[in-house]
Amino acid sequence: VQLQASGGGLVQAGGSLRLSCAASGRILSRYPVGWFRQAPGKEREFVAALSWSGLYTYYTDSVKDRFTVSRDNAKNTVYLQMTSLKPQDTATYYCASSARYNSNRFLDPREYTVSGQGTQVTVSS
Repeated sequence: VQLQASGGGLVQAGGSLRLSCAASGRILSRYPVGWFRQAPGKEREFVAALSWSGLYTYYTDSVKDRFTVSRDNAKNTVYLQMTSLKPQDTATYYCASSARYNSNRFLDPREYTVSGQGTQVTVSS
């Protein structure tokens, strides 16, 4: 199983980006998927998550009302729409899924044990 995040880039403050998380060997609609980010010299941060049912979401306070997590089942892809970006959003973003089918522990960052290569997001001031 591999997850691949993509869609990062360089954007000015106030701009938008949409990150994608695609999976091979896993149907994402059956697992919770989380988004994490890590800036240089900082710990990994749990940013957002989507329950396996797609009914529930989580956002860390700093991104509430700016980021939206969603899923396209037909494309087996989870998205992180990021708007009103700030320089402090600069980081490498990763997506990860639970290893447990239909897990309800989508609020627990420790649940996300299957991840892959991240994508760099740089927000200039």
